[in-house]
Amino acid sequence: MVEQITYGVKIQVKTNFEGTFYKDHKMLFAFGYQITIKNQSKNSVQLNARHWIIKDALNNTETVSGEGVIGKKPVLLPGESHTYNSGCLLTSPIGSMKGYYQMINFTTNEVFKVEIPNFKLSAPYVLN
Repeated sequence: MVEQITYGVKIQVKTNFEGTFYKDHKMLFAFGYQITIKNQSKNSVQLNARHWIIKDALNNTETVSGEGVIGKKPVLLPGESHTYNSGCLLTSPIGSMKGYYQMINFTTNEVFKVEIPNFKLSAPYVLN
């Protein structure tokens, strides 16, 4: 598990390899990840947007931005957490993801970024 705290918001990431499949004569590697966002600050916050940088071992980079996470913009009171599952496809058995969430602090109306730490994606058979 990888974790990081930014402005009192803790991000924890767990990953898993889901398998391989062929699409358009290309082998793709499917990875799942579970993210828990925990508000350890004294203020209520809301996640409004996400920004991801996804890389694979073939030096391909994909940038993904959008509103919320899996169709939600969770509001977290102090001490609350939100967990969700998602995934990505890579063209190699090794890669990484990192990014940030754009959030708003309801006490100060400040918009701020919470870093999502860099985490590795790897098929279990490629690493010892």
